[in-house]
Amino acid sequence: MENLYETDYYQWVKKQKELLLNRQFDQLDLENLIEEVDDMGKHEPRSLTSHLKQLLMHLLKWQYQPERQSRSWQDSIILHREDVQEILLDNPSLKPRVTELYSKAYQRAVVLTVKQTGLPTQTFPRECPWTYEQVMKDGWLPKK
Repeated sequence: MENLYETDYYQWVKKQKELLLNRQFDQLDLENLIEEVDDMGKHEPRSLTSHLKQLLMHLLKWQYQPERQSRSWQDSIILHREDVQEILLDNPSLKPRVTELYSKAYQRAVVLTVKQTGLPTQTFPRECPWTYEQVMKDGWLPKK
Protein backbone atom coordinates (compact mmCIF):
# COMPACT_ATOMS: atom_id res chain seq x y z
CA MET A 1 0.00 0.00 0.00
CA GLU A 2 2.83 2.39 0.84
CA ASN A 3 4.33 1.84 -2.60
CA LEU A 4 0.99 2.80 -4.16
CA TYR A 5 1.11 6.06 -2.19
CA GLU A 6 4.41 6.89 -3.86
CA THR A 7 3.63 5.62 -7.35
CA ASP A 8 -0.07 6.45 -7.89
CA TYR A 9 -1.43 8.89 -5.36
CA TYR A 10 -4.89 9.08 -6.90
CA GLN A 11 -5.27 5.31 -6.80
CA TRP A 12 -4.01 5.29 -3.22
CA VAL A 13 -6.71 7.82 -2.22
CA LYS A 14 -9.43 5.76 -3.88
CA LYS A 15 -8.20 2.64 -2.07
CA GLN A 16 -8.13 4.39 1.31
CA LYS A 17 -11.69 5.61 0.76
CA GLU A 18 -12.83 2.12 -0.16
CA LEU A 19 -11.18 0.66 2.94
CA LEU A 20 -12.81 3.31 5.14
CA LEU A 21 -16.24 2.77 3.60
CA ASN A 22 -15.91 -0.99 4.12
CA ARG A 23 -14.60 -0.44 7.66
CA GLN A 24 -11.44 -2.36 6.87
CA PHE A 25 -9.44 -0.23 9.25
CA ASP A 26 -6.71 -2.80 9.75
CA GLN A 27 -5.73 -2.48 6.06
CA LEU A 28 -5.41 1.31 6.00
CA ASP A 29 -2.06 2.91 5.26
CA LEU A 30 -2.16 4.76 8.58
CA GLU A 31 1.23 6.44 8.40
CA ASN A 32 0.52 8.16 5.10
CA LEU A 33 -3.15 8.71 5.94
CA ILE A 34 -2.19 10.58 9.12
CA GLU A 35 0.23 12.71 7.11
CA GLU A 36 -2.50 13.53 4.58
CA VAL A 37 -5.01 14.49 7.28
CA ASP A 38 -2.38 16.74 8.85
CA ASP A 39 -1.74 18.40 5.47
CA MET A 40 -5.49 18.90 4.99
CA GLY A 41 -5.56 20.87 8.23
CA LYS A 42 -2.89 23.23 6.89
CA HIS A 43 -4.77 24.05 3.70
CA GLU A 44 -7.38 26.46 5.06
CA PRO A 45 -5.01 28.72 7.03
CA ARG A 46 -2.76 28.86 3.94
CA SER A 47 -5.72 29.71 1.75
CA LEU A 48 -6.87 32.44 4.13
CA THR A 49 -3.37 33.92 4.24
CA SER A 50 -3.13 33.81 0.46
CA HIS A 51 -6.40 35.69 -0.04
CA LEU A 52 -5.45 38.25 2.60
CA LYS A 53 -2.08 38.71 0.89
CA GLN A 54 -3.71 39.34 -2.48
CA LEU A 55 -6.22 41.73 -0.93
CA LEU A 56 -3.51 43.68 0.89
CA MET A 57 -1.27 43.76 -2.17
CA HIS A 58 -4.00 45.36 -4.26
CA LEU A 59 -4.80 47.83 -1.49
CA LEU A 60 -1.12 48.79 -1.28
CA LYS A 61 -0.94 49.28 -5.03
CA TRP A 62 -4.20 51.27 -4.88
CA GLN A 63 -2.73 53.63 -2.30
CA TYR A 64 0.85 53.91 -3.56
CA GLN A 65 0.17 53.89 -7.30
CA PRO A 66 -2.99 55.99 -7.60
CA GLU A 67 -2.21 56.82 -11.22
CA ARG A 68 -2.55 53.12 -12.08
CA GLN A 69 -5.81 52.42 -10.25
CA SER A 70 -8.08 50.25 -12.32
CA ARG A 71 -11.37 48.43 -12.28
CA SER A 72 -9.36 45.21 -12.34
CA TRP A 73 -7.71 46.07 -9.01
CA GLN A 74 -11.05 47.02 -7.54
CA ASP A 75 -12.59 43.74 -8.73
CA SER A 76 -9.71 41.80 -7.21
CA ILE A 77 -10.18 43.60 -3.88
CA ILE A 78 -13.87 42.70 -3.88
CA LEU A 79 -13.19 39.08 -4.85
CA HIS A 80 -10.54 38.51 -2.20
CA ARG A 81 -12.71 40.11 0.50
CA GLU A 82 -15.47 37.69 -0.41
CA ASP A 83 -13.06 34.75 -0.41
CA VAL A 84 -11.76 35.67 3.05
CA GLN A 85 -15.32 35.92 4.39
CA GLU A 86 -16.25 32.59 2.82
CA ILE A 87 -13.23 30.79 4.29
CA LEU A 88 -14.04 32.15 7.76
CA LEU A 89 -17.70 31.16 7.43
CA ASP A 90 -16.70 27.64 6.46
CA ASN A 91 -13.96 27.45 9.10
CA PRO A 92 -14.99 29.46 12.18
CA SER A 93 -12.16 27.95 14.22
CA LEU A 94 -9.75 30.09 12.14
CA LYS A 95 -11.18 33.34 13.55
CA PRO A 96 -8.82 33.37 16.57
CA ARG A 97 -5.88 33.17 14.13
CA VAL A 98 -6.95 36.11 11.94
CA THR A 99 -4.60 38.62 13.63
CA GLU A 100 -1.60 36.32 13.20
CA LEU A 101 -2.45 35.40 9.60
CA TYR A 102 -3.27 39.02 8.70
CA SER A 103 0.15 40.15 9.91
CA LYS A 104 1.88 37.37 7.98
CA ALA A 105 -0.16 38.20 4.87
CA TYR A 106 0.82 41.88 5.08
CA GLN A 107 4.53 41.06 5.21
CA ARG A 108 4.17 38.84 2.15
CA ALA A 109 2.02 41.44 0.39
CA VAL A 110 4.75 44.05 0.80
CA VAL A 111 7.35 41.73 -0.74
CA LEU A 112 5.08 40.95 -3.68
CA THR A 113 4.08 44.61 -4.15
CA VAL A 114 7.74 45.67 -4.21
CA LYS A 115 8.43 43.10 -6.92
CA GLN A 116 5.41 44.09 -8.98
CA THR A 117 5.72 47.86 -8.70
CA GLY A 118 9.45 48.40 -8.48
CA LEU A 119 8.88 50.75 -5.55
CA PRO A 120 11.47 50.55 -2.75
CA THR A 121 10.60 48.47 0.31
CA GLN A 122 10.90 51.62 2.47
CA THR A 123 7.87 53.04 0.66
CA PHE A 124 5.62 50.77 2.69
CA PRO A 125 5.04 50.80 6.46
CA ARG A 126 6.64 47.93 8.40
CA GLU A 127 3.28 47.16 10.00
CA CYS A 128 -0.02 47.18 8.18
CA PRO A 129 -1.46 50.72 8.35
CA TRP A 130 -5.03 49.43 8.23
CA THR A 131 -6.98 47.29 10.63
CA TYR A 132 -8.44 44.00 9.53
CA GLU A 133 -11.90 45.49 10.05
CA GLN A 134 -11.13 48.41 7.70
CA VAL A 135 -9.75 46.16 5.01
CA MET A 136 -12.78 43.87 5.16
CA LYS A 137 -15.34 46.67 5.01
CA ASP A 138 -17.28 46.61 1.73
CA GLY A 139 -16.35 49.51 -0.49
CA TRP A 140 -13.43 50.69 1.68
CA LEU A 141 -10.33 51.78 -0.22
CA PRO A 142 -7.25 53.52 1.20
CA LYS A 143 -6.42 57.10 0.34
CA LYS A 144 -2.92 58.50 -0.23
